Amino acid sequence: MEKSNAAPNVLVIHGPNLNMLGQREPEIYGHQSLEKINARLTAQGAKLQLRVETFQSNHEGEIVEQIQQAAVKYAGLLINPAAYTHTSIAIRDALALLDMPVIEIHLSNIYKREPFRHKSLICDVVTAQVSGFGAWGYTLALEGLEKLLP
Repeated sequence: MEKSNAAPNVLVIHGPNLNMLGQREPEIYGHQSLEKINARLTAQGAKLQLRVETFQSNHEGEIVEQIQQAAVKYAGLLINPAAYTHTSIAIRDALALLDMPVIEIHLSNIYKREPFRHKSLICDVVTAQVSGFGAWGYTLALEGLEKLLP
């Protein structure tokens, strides 16, 4: 990514079923909608002098394409791969291509849930992980990412 005086661009990728936040298992994932989370991220980004763009897809290939394109447009990436955390080698391989800070986010603490959720296939290719803070995890991740940007 080329340097400029403009605010750095940050991409937030939301994986499958996150478009159903607030409706899907609110006892696990909370009552906030994805739209509210995105609005808070955009507002917080402005305070941190970051331009935040968001993307959500239920399709693995679309997420991979967004990650591949991130290298030329963004300074950093937040990603909640949702269920793909535990299954997608393709997303892992795409993330491994990036030369920027990447933070993995999970609304719930994946290590306190079903055993199949304890394994993140991307944890070794991301810069950091935020897990178990609910919707506030995105806020924490964005603040952390801002500190990691050049």
